[in-house]
Order: sequence, then structure tokens, then C-alpha cells
Amino acid sequence: MEKREFFHKTIKGIFVRRPNRFIVECTVQGRSVRAYLPNPGRLWELFFPGTVLYLVKHDASYEGSTDFTIVGVERDGVPIMLHTHVNNLVARQLIEEGKIPGLENASVIKPEISIGNSRFDFLLRQNEKDVVVEVKSCTLVGNKIAMFPDAVTARGTKHLIELFDLAEQGKKTAVVFLVHWPKAEYFMPEHHTDLEFSRTLLAVKDRVLVKAVSVEWTSALLPGKTRDLIIPWQVVEQEAHDSGSYIIILHLSRDEKLLIGGLGEIKFKKGYYLYVGSARVNLTKRIARHRRLLKSCHWHIDYLRAAAEFHAALPIRASEDLECEIAAALGRIAEWHVKAFGSSDCGCDTHLFGMKEDPVHSRPFIEFLQYFRIDRLEKYLR
Repeated sequence: MEKREFFHKTIKGIFVRRPNRFIVECTVQGRSVRAYLPNPGRLWELFFPGTVLYLVKHDASYEGSTDFTIVGVERDGVPIMLHTHVNNLVARQLIEEGKIPGLENASVIKPEISIGNSRFDFLLRQNEKDVVVEVKSCTLVGNKIAMFPDAVTARGTKHLIELFDLAEQGKKTAVVFLVHWPKAEYFMPEHHTDLEFSRTLLAVKDRVLVKAVSVEWTSALLPGKTRDLIIPWQVVEQEAHDSGSYIIILHLSRDEKLLIGGLGEIKFKKGYYLYVGSARVNLTKRIARHRRLLKSCHWHIDYLRAAAEFHAALPIRASEDLECEIAAALGRIAEWHVKAFGSSDCGCDTHLFGMKEDPVHSRPFIEFLQYFRIDRLEKYLR
């Protein structure tokens, strides 16, 4: 790919924290600044204190409340482009250079085309036929596998259904995932977080062209080599079901003494509690039950939930039983555990673990989650 400049004069900064989806607090040349983040994704696996960021400074005509925009982040010393608005500019260049397999020799007729109640990213012309294309930016990556989305995307699912409907009417349609990680070799829909999107992508793949292409970014945030990624549909079909394991994260803002069913009274110190469970069917409903306060207490976790704030639910959908393996791995990174909690029907010491700080901002916890959600699947690709 020709080194076209998408960002003018990037500078480096250091991540401090992200108070909301679109604002990042960081340090630039030793000065504390707030920067705009044009990416609404969770990005848990990318943002940790001390992480290197790429920013551009706004000119005098900019009317926003910040002086900088975040355009990239380093992972293992490798830049990842984050600017979702630039994603389509990169896609256009790839299309025009014939580097999207299946869309070779296509030309861009119009960006942002409205059809019905939806807007799609491109209308192309290929072999005297119109092609409607939707483009997605992917930054959720493991060692070799990239996944999309990193948060539930009802809009993304709607686009897939509408592309399928257009294909049924005789139009050529495509969805292209740009993966901003050069080490990726495979792409899969992220079935843990958004099962509906994953099952929909699987259902439309025979009528809608689905392509994933990785893009390498240089230290100057210039695009480099690209790679056509493998989509292992058989693994998607195997894994993308509403069953598996989950981690419920609860928060106690103060020390508590609680009566926990047959375990009796237990002292809980303030902090974050991570409970590991599983459901062979209806995993979504099981997690919804844990969210509710008004219910009869049946499991140990129900008693703790009655006193604690619900913080997060993290499904790990899988075709195999991972509950005890997850509990063992979590025990190795947790700061404490509550003996015999939730483990009366297995050989584990416990299924409840504690941490002082929010685990979703902890690198060891995110690496643990990445293994069970992404990297573990590599064994099915051999």
C-alpha cells in the first residue's frame, strides 16, 4: 500500500485514564492533557496506565473542548490505529488499489449511500454491477485471532440483515472488517459479547461477501502491508451458542458481614468480587438473573448480590466445560478468595475471588480474559 498520510505530525503521549467513552486523560511532553477519542469501543485490552498513545494536535479552528485527538495506541510496541472516522478512508484506498479480495477492479461511486432507513459506507461499481459495502474497524485482537465487536452493536447486526435483504433482491453486497493489527492471521465475530451479531454474520455469509483484512501501521502512523485473513467458519459454528461459562463482577463499597446460605456468616472486605459460573443452556438468561435484585436466594452468589453493586458480566461462550479451569486461572491472579463459595458441586476450593481495584483495568485480568475468549481458540485452527 502506498504510504498515504492520514494523520499530520503525530506526537506520543502516555495513557493515564479514560473517564468516559470519548475522553482520555494522558500526559504529553510531561504535561497533563485531556484528548478526544474518536472510538466508542471498550478497548479494555489496549488502555492501561503507562501505555503509549499517538495524538494529533488541533489547529486554531477546532471548536472542541480538547487540544488533542487520540489516533492510535501501542500494543507490544506495535501501533494500532484507533480513529474510526479514518477507517473508511483507509478502506477506500484499499478498494481503489484492488486489495480487498472479492472487490478487485471495483471503483467507488459514492461514499455514505442511503438505502431505505439505513446508511452504508460505500456504493461501488464492479463489472458493470453495483456493490453495497459496509466497513467495520477492528481493534480487538489476541495473538493470531482478531474479533469484532468489542461491545454489543445492534446497528451492526441491523446492517448485516439489510445487506442480506439487498442480496436477496439481486444486489451484490459486502461487509469488510479492517483489522489494525499486522500479526492477525484469523478473524472471527466476537460471540462472547455479541452472540446475535455473530450468529447473524454466520447466517448471511453465503449471500453477503464477508472479508477481513489486516493493516500494518508504522511508527509514523502510515499504513503498510495488508493481509487477507482466514475466517474459520467451522469454529464460529461450533462456538457461537448461548452456553458456556461466565464471570460476574460485583462491588462492595465497604466491609460487610453477610449470611450466605449454608456457609453461614462470612466477613467480606470492601472491593471487587468475581464469581465464576456456567450454564449449559440459556447463558444470557442466567446472567440476566444475576443482574436482578428481586429474586429468591438459591445460590451463594444470590446472597452476595443482594448486598453488592452489579459491576459487569463477562460471558465466555464455549463448546467445552471451562468453569473449573477458569476458576483455577482466576485464583492465580486474584488477591483473595472466599473458601467453598459456589463450589459445592465440584472439586474447586471456591468460585469467588476478590480484588481491591476494578479488574477490567488490570492487565493480568485482561490477559486472562483474552486467553479464554480469544487465544484458547487457536487449538481449533491447527
